[in-house]
Amino acid sequence: PATEPPLPPSEVARNHVPNTYLNSNLTHEKIAAIRAKASNLTKPNLDYAQSNDTYPESFPHFVRGRDSLREHITSLFTSRIAIYDGAMGTMIQNYAKRNRLEEEEYRGERFANWKCNMKGNNDQLSITQPHIISGIYKEYLEVGGSDMIGTNTFSSTTIAMADYEMEDYAYELNYEGARLAREACDEVTAKDPSKPRFVVGAIGPTNRTGSISPSVEDPAARNVTFDELVEAYFEQIVGLMDGGSDILMVETIFDTLNAKAALYAIGEYLEFTGLDIPVFVSGTLVDQSGRTLSGQTGEAFYASIRHAKPMCVGLNCALGAKHMTPFVEKLANCVECFLHVYSNAGLPNAMGGYDETPTDMAEQNKVFFENGWLNMVGGCCGSTPPHIKAIREMSESYKPRKLPDVGRPKMWLSGLEDLIVDDVHNHLGLPFLNVGERCNISGSIRFKKLMMAGDYATAMDIAKKQVEDGAHVLDINVDDGMLDGLKAMEKFVKIAVTEPEVSKVPFMLDASKFEIVMAGLKWCQGKCIVNSISLKVGEELFKEQATLLRKHGCAVVVMAFDEEGQAATEEEKVRICKRSYDILVNEVYFPPEDIIFDPNVLTIGTGMEEHANYGVDFINATKTIKEICPYVKISGGISNLSFGFRGVMKIRESIHAVFLNHAILQSGMDVGIVNAHEMLALSEVEPDIRVACENLVFNKTEESTDVMLELTKREKALREALKAGGGAVEVKQVSWRDLDVVKRLEHALVNGISQYVDKDVEEARQQAEKPLEIIEGPLMDGMNVVGDLFGAGKMFLPQVIKSARVMKKAVAYLLPFMDQEKREKMIAEGKDPNDFDESDDSNYAGKVLMATVKGDVHDIGKNIVAVVLGCNNYKVYDIGVMCSCEKILEKAKEYNVDVIGLSGLITPSLDEMVVVAKEMSKGGFKQPLLIGGATTSKMHSAVKVSPNYFTLEHPVIHVLDASRSVTVVSSLLGENKEGYVTDIMEEYDEMREDYYAGLEDRYFLTYEQAKQQKHVIDFDATPPAPTPSKLGVTLIDDVTLEDVVPYIDWNPFFQTWELRGRYPNRGYPKIFNDEAVGGEAKKLFDDAQKLLKEIIANKSMNLKGVVGLFPANRTDEGEDVLIYATEEDREAGKPLDRFCMLRQQAEKESDDPYLSQSDFVAPAGYKDHLGMFAVSCFGCDALVEKYESEHDDYNKIMSQALADRFVEAFAEYLHRVIRTDMWGYAKDESLKEEDLLKIKYVGIRPAPGYPSQPDHTEKSTMWNVIKAEELAGIALSESLSMMPAASVSALVFAHPESCYFAVGQVGKDQVESYAGRKEMELPLCERWLSPILNYERD
Repeated sequence: PATEPPLPPSEVARNHVPNTYLNSNLTHEKIAAIRAKASNLTKPNLDYAQSNDTYPESFPHFVRGRDSLREHITSLFTSRIAIYDGAMGTMIQNYAKRNRLEEEEYRGERFANWKCNMKGNNDQLSITQPHIISGIYKEYLEVGGSDMIGTNTFSSTTIAMADYEMEDYAYELNYEGARLAREACDEVTAKDPSKPRFVVGAIGPTNRTGSISPSVEDPAARNVTFDELVEAYFEQIVGLMDGGSDILMVETIFDTLNAKAALYAIGEYLEFTGLDIPVFVSGTLVDQSGRTLSGQTGEAFYASIRHAKPMCVGLNCALGAKHMTPFVEKLANCVECFLHVYSNAGLPNAMGGYDETPTDMAEQNKVFFENGWLNMVGGCCGSTPPHIKAIREMSESYKPRKLPDVGRPKMWLSGLEDLIVDDVHNHLGLPFLNVGERCNISGSIRFKKLMMAGDYATAMDIAKKQVEDGAHVLDINVDDGMLDGLKAMEKFVKIAVTEPEVSKVPFMLDASKFEIVMAGLKWCQGKCIVNSISLKVGEELFKEQATLLRKHGCAVVVMAFDEEGQAATEEEKVRICKRSYDILVNEVYFPPEDIIFDPNVLTIGTGMEEHANYGVDFINATKTIKEICPYVKISGGISNLSFGFRGVMKIRESIHAVFLNHAILQSGMDVGIVNAHEMLALSEVEPDIRVACENLVFNKTEESTDVMLELTKREKALREALKAGGGAVEVKQVSWRDLDVVKRLEHALVNGISQYVDKDVEEARQQAEKPLEIIEGPLMDGMNVVGDLFGAGKMFLPQVIKSARVMKKAVAYLLPFMDQEKREKMIAEGKDPNDFDESDDSNYAGKVLMATVKGDVHDIGKNIVAVVLGCNNYKVYDIGVMCSCEKILEKAKEYNVDVIGLSGLITPSLDEMVVVAKEMSKGGFKQPLLIGGATTSKMHSAVKVSPNYFTLEHPVIHVLDASRSVTVVSSLLGENKEGYVTDIMEEYDEMREDYYAGLEDRYFLTYEQAKQQKHVIDFDATPPAPTPSKLGVTLIDDVTLEDVVPYIDWNPFFQTWELRGRYPNRGYPKIFNDEAVGGEAKKLFDDAQKLLKEIIANKSMNLKGVVGLFPANRTDEGEDVLIYATEEDREAGKPLDRFCMLRQQAEKESDDPYLSQSDFVAPAGYKDHLGMFAVSCFGCDALVEKYESEHDDYNKIMSQALADRFVEAFAEYLHRVIRTDMWGYAKDESLKEEDLLKIKYVGIRPAPGYPSQPDHTEKSTMWNVIKAEELAGIALSESLSMMPAASVSALVFAHPESCYFAVGQVGKDQVESYAGRKEMELPLCERWLSPILNYERD
């Protein structure tokens, strides 16, 4: 069992040496230089050590300088779920709602004359308004009960502060943000030393990304380097630690390369200072694809940063807890350290805010606690101290996540996806990692020619083909004397990481010069392999190189070379590898599982006797090395083995098949650089060739080389004969290239294939009247498919960008033809075709201005939109971030643009967009206005922005995501603009009406007024239903699944699977005719029928229920219903129980009465009755368990969906039995099953907790009366959910005037009366009724 998370390699970490907190003693030259240029007005205090006797020595107390924080966190995280804080930005916004916080307050006195706008720079408030930040810190500590608080330093790097021209203040911002947190933590700790509070230095992602190109024309372009990120992060870390931070947290990671730079900087700081500082890392998965913005899965993200040995890893931001659940579960199953989550308070609403209440958010986090996934929990956007308090209280009943047991170390690599090498089997079924060799200049002549010509785009096609053919890892080698290897490696890697089909696998960076692999390494966000280092450079340089690679977190190939040369014999291979292993593991602390030895695959079959045993030596050495060097891998360049037979691939691959089969299965070889497409299974080697190969590889006969040469000549002759026209007829494989040209273009766009674009576009042009028709037709159709797939989560961002680049290439091909068309038109009009304006932009499809609004520095989303539009022949003027309204309008006029696009990520940006819209209207602008960004929404655009500017000429349109931008802009600038805009105008008008209708302050009657206007039934004219034929409680256990099948309503089934037909094909069975979902719906339905029949045949589910029918009358005041065990009890006035009812209070525009369910039951003096039942479908849980064990998620969900259908059908069936038999008030009913589903019967069966009686606590009364748990095994949870989940309960009212209705919101006067009648404390009653209260609870 693990007793603590994996430890960093430093001695102080391994020995749990406490941090001294005497930072003035830290005098490394880099640290001193940062302090020397700091902007602090006074000399900062750097020391935070406490006297050893400040607090008791035992946990949970903590004294700085005396105790190991690593040990304390381990004790804390294993004893209970620790509490982090919530959102800083939300709290600042909340402060601004109650107090003035404008540009003047952001500037303060010190920056009153600053050269640019400062509003929105929240980190700056630590300097200019420290009381605000201190107050927020204390609220999280005192109200929320946070054990740890993050500093207000999310953007406090020189890189991010450049937007405010405050680069020189980075150190001070971090110092002050940490100092204020330190003071707040110490103040609160002093009040209760048994709960020490800690400062977490927050390190954000910056507003630049190392893995994504900002330029559509150049996928190798970057706006920041790894070294620049490291430098910026290092300065931030010094400021955070000097300010008193206890822990460092790299958070909100959307690009893992940035995070690796931050972790590298932390590593440098720890090395320079000799301290042990716990490190936390928090990633951000941007949507339901479960990937970061740069495309990595959660598991790949963890594999990429685990080398830094963080104490705690987790997820934050972007999603609410509900949407994070599957990704948290995946991380919980793989991370070796502690795990945390601090989610948003749900997803942003239409107005950019967050709707989850503290109770909601705590409930959404509950699944994490129930499953034991977390050690620390907090909140991100939208969360406040009350949210954290609610989460803390919810977590207190649950145990923290147990650290996973320590297992056998495994090599864990990553590209966009993770790869555990020890678990890999290749396409031939062998336990072997295929490293693709074709992106290696020495392994492919074609690749070499492409690299020499600078044709990186086609080189990417080779890389992609390697992955398609079965390469698990991609070898990249650009070593050539005529090539600048360092620049070529950098450029190739930077382009490759933007190609999802390539970068989904890890890379092997392969070079003879160490500086070349280092250059490539700094552009890889994943965990890659470096090939190679060796002892031939001497022991000191070998250790230096290995240490640097360990810091970067990569695996390494170690060649069997030393100062004396290459190992050729078995003995030499073993000796050098063992020496290398001991140095790496014992001196450099290199993880042994990340070492790959290459004992040198040397060429056999040369005719030289000394070479004949090379194959045997390698195989034997492999086995010995694996035995004496635990956990290492063995690799080799397999093509070297058969180099003497080059030119005849069949012979070469046959030799490889024999060699690999023995090396892998007998000796444990793990890795090989191969051409996976050409590899043969041993069974595929022809018998005579196999014998010859075995003789050659194992050096069995002296003539083995000669025999192999004869076979080589034979195969050459056969190949020449085939070339001359003999041999078999080629069988053509079905390919997407066989489709018509429109479909080929669509396929190329969706899959990002640029290879055939020119050819296909030319073919399409030949069929069209004008080149423009190709852009507006098949190309736009293809991009619309891309948009649909992206919107549906079936494509992620890097793929969309790649599709856009294909579009760009297609448009570029058409532009000369469009120019020629223009020239011919000018000639026809008698004009000089050479007399043209150089600034003429008429060849562009349109001009778009893009801007991030004032106060907002986020621009990644805007940049992506610019890229996509640029790829579709739109001229984009991107004027940057923090753009004032004046600048936006000025530039729009200057560039004479056709469309203006506004972007924003933070909530205040929404208000700024409204300002811009108003000013555009005042200024007489005519351009359409596009709105986009994470906090924006269609509803906000319709309600807040649109009324200030929208007309048919210049609409306001919300753009959901980047992939939709082309469709929107092309529609606005196309011939059908009026129809397109009219549709949107009507949609926005309806949305506004709905919004304001919901916001109107509805008038509520007093409870007394509502009672006076209740529904009055004349029970003399329409008397109560007759006495039931079977009074009391009845167990129902003889109804079979076959009995209820005809009563199944299939519509909710399709809704469960999120399949919805469009008019006129809504609902079952019309959904099968729907063009979009019909086919899938029919397939789903057929699968359901198959499983339904299996369940019935196997009796794997069964039905059980309880029915109660009792004498009943409403109470004298008319608001509740009393039930009696017998008629005698009714006569004697001895009620069995009381069912409490709620009445409508919201004012109605009609004369309709204010309903309560009690209105449907006759008062005393009449012999009325009330029915009730609870039913369940049992057996589903066992079936779910079975399918889970078989990893069959489809049938697991299908089982649950069918169980729901069975129990609902059972309820419908049983209600009919009650009406026609048990109560018998509708004995002559002859309705068809479909009429039952349309509720054409007499009476109703409302369920407690639903609109007619929205109080779940009434279920407790029902359960007490009918003994549902005792008789039928149907239980109620703490929150009054029915168990099993497939359960239904209801009250049964028989009077023909009874009807379904919604109580709606109720007032405090009714709630006080209701609580009194239920004999329930008012606060508890209000808690249960909170969703329907028309007032705020105290």
